Amino acid sequence: MTAHPRSALLLLAYDSQLRWARALGAALEAQGWTCRYAAPSDVRSFVDPELERSLGVYLERAPWAELVQRAGASDALVLALQGPLTSRFVQDLAATGDGGVRPVVVTGWVGVIIEKLVAGYLERFASDVVAVNSREDLRSFEAAGAHLGLPTDNLLLSGLPLLPSRPASPRRGPVRTVLFADQPTVPSSRAERLYLYERLVEHARRHPERRVLVKPRHRPDEDPYQTVRHHPAELLADADLPANLEIVYEPLPELLPEVDLVLTVSSTAGLEAVGAGVRTVFVADLGVHENLGNHVLLPSGLVRTLDVLEGRDEDLPEPDQAWLADWFVGEPGRPGVGLVAERVDELTGVPPADRPFARTTATATFRARVAVARHRKHDLPAGGLPGHRSASSSVRTVRWRQGVRGRVLLACHAVLPTGWQDWPLVDRLRRA
Repeated sequence: MTAHPRSALLLLAYDSQLRWARALGAALEAQGWTCRYAAPSDVRSFVDPELERSLGVYLERAPWAELVQRAGASDALVLALQGPLTSRFVQDLAATGDGGVRPVVVTGWVGVIIEKLVAGYLERFASDVVAVNSREDLRSFEAAGAHLGLPTDNLLLSGLPLLPSRPASPRRGPVRTVLFADQPTVPSSRAERLYLYERLVEHARRHPERRVLVKPRHRPDEDPYQTVRHHPAELLADADLPANLEIVYEPLPELLPEVDLVLTVSSTAGLEAVGAGVRTVFVADLGVHENLGNHVLLPSGLVRTLDVLEGRDEDLPEPDQAWLADWFVGEPGRPGVGLVAERVDELTGVPPADRPFARTTATATFRARVAVARHRKHDLPAGGLPGHRSASSSVRTVRWRQGVRGRVLLACHAVLPTGWQDWPLVDRLRRA
């Protein structure tokens, strides 16, 4: 009698999450699993249909409540969603169904963690497998778990799925193609973004023998998780651009084989480039700061200013070996995602009551998170606390203010001259 194939449900909302989920799904499929990919239809999401096609994925859309029910009927659940949604889904899953029938739950991070390290861990700790991207992250999570009295045997050092277990040999030779991997929210101000773009334009003019590619995360008309406020296509629309500078949108893996140098402030694209053997620089012209995310990349040995573009090719920085060992994990020919698939396989043979999910959701920390989430959903008792408005009243007020602010900014965009975004009054309105 043929055994029923094991099924995994992989949930996501954005392109980067699909790439992460697809890598884990491929590893599970190699172990004989059947994988289904879905996005909550009642939560903001955007996945490029072209990316779906290129990855060979059919992405279903279904309401949140339906996906919770589907998850309960699956053998494994992979949550590629951002931290707050992952936490909410785990809580909803824990509150429904028969406690004796549970999927093996996998959580993780789809990129380099540049902020909210412990907060992100606490949004994901209640799972059977927490896929950890680097040895430094693992040390941080183990310490946080120990201090909070949380089980940490669910932490699994697997590395970013988009990285190989070992980086390719560094490429040598002259730099003929330079690619700047742009980021949606780093830097955030128009002036700082324009500085970077203008430096690239100047470099392209000074070196007509080089191709200079600017790769935004998305096109101006798309609506991803993190939207570019000052898109290069808009800021450079009226500029007299040299013929050797282009704005490109192809996926990074398709571009890397033709690129000799990758520049970025703090994008995971920099790690992908290092993994492919491409020379890489994390740009420090705007400083090294938590808001830029490049502070976590200092150990790489690759944080430099754009002045390196004018130096000799042989003087470009080399990655620090200890940093490489921190990020490129696993054994040659055995990607870290394979470790996740193996752990999931093992846990399907363990009774749900004995899995990490059961132990982590029984902790005081998890119970407190559930209680706080439930409190936020409902009004305070009749009359509220003395001197306080009800929670729903506060939420309605905030939403009303956000709606008015959005409409005002949209009107400003339509009628005011270029540069209005940097007026002090507009900045005050954004923060109101």
